[in-house]
Amino acid sequence: MASTQTIGSDITKAARRLCDGSFIRKRQPSPYAMTKLELAPTTVFYLFALSLYSLNVSQRSMAQTNDSPPPTWAIAIHGGAGGNAATWSEEKKAKRLAGLNLALETGKKILANGGTSLDAVEATIRVLEDDPAFNAGRGAVVTAEGKAELDASIMDGATHTCGGVAAVTNVKNPISLARLVMEKTTHVLLVSEGAEAFAVDQKVPLVDPSYFLSVQPVIDADTLRVKSDTPIVSASDGRIGTVGCVCRDTHGNLAAGTSTGGTNKKLHGRVGDSPIIGAGTYASNETCAVSGTGIGEEFIRYSVAYDISAQMKYAKRSMEEAVSEVIRNRLKPDDGGVIALSNQGEIVLQHNTPSMSCGAADSNGRFEVMLGVSQN
Repeated sequence: MASTQTIGSDITKAARRLCDGSFIRKRQPSPYAMTKLELAPTTVFYLFALSLYSLNVSQRSMAQTNDSPPPTWAIAIHGGAGGNAATWSEEKKAKRLAGLNLALETGKKILANGGTSLDAVEATIRVLEDDPAFNAGRGAVVTAEGKAELDASIMDGATHTCGGVAAVTNVKNPISLARLVMEKTTHVLLVSEGAEAFAVDQKVPLVDPSYFLSVQPVIDADTLRVKSDTPIVSASDGRIGTVGCVCRDTHGNLAAGTSTGGTNKKLHGRVGDSPIIGAGTYASNETCAVSGTGIGEEFIRYSVAYDISAQMKYAKRSMEEAVSEVIRNRLKPDDGGVIALSNQGEIVLQHNTPSMSCGAADSNGRFEVMLGVSQN
């Protein structure tokens, strides 16, 4: 299994790392190590490859080699592209990595035991929704009125059936309600009070809205100010973002799901890309499964998730090419990132933000979580 990695936004630093052998992740011996005075063809090739990528893009991809068969199952997850992990405390990093590891292990077990991609996506995202370290479910950020309004969607790549919910305030796991919209109704998207009434009908776990505020500072609803001196969540906080999962099961079926608390201090009723099929979530067995994280309005404007699939289907681009086109040329720097999984089990994780918490695993033995694709 071979992986390629473009790191950060500084070609000079990348070149220096190539020359001293540190381009490859530190825990692995580098086959490209050489003295700094040597400019071997390998170095020239990688410098040229690096120059083809935007300075604002970070990515990691997995591709099959001749001696490594396509995986029978694969999974990728993300926990948001907000914040800069380099500035986080060690405690915060550890909590984030532990949450990613638990979620990835949950999905891996389902897929390795022959479970469906839909089951794996839902279960994996539920783990992230229950973890206050992520901006989804329990850890959702709050609106300008100091309330949590949650969004989620899920899509079956085999049938193109899909479901979403938006602006729910008392549903413990919005991703599960989104799946019920997909499977129990003829609709695609339910919002606000209508979605909550449907949740009651379906007997899904409900919570008091204060459940989502228990990890947030107390808000003064009259002044819309935090009563303490601590801001709710700053624009650079790592919980700004989304959680998502894409899977390919042993039956060859793809699925994708996304869940979020939205953007900090958003207007009441604001809905981003996460519950919108084609924007933040998309899956088709013909091409790929995609989940996005970032500035939802931009992902909606450019139909990010569907566009990646469409490029593969109609322009015959590889998934990596399609993802790079969107992240480099459609979205602006710091807009966000995506995780994508092809129908052959290839995984691409890419973002144009300083960090993106993410992870990937497959039947060939891959299992890794990271706070950004440029992290060691």
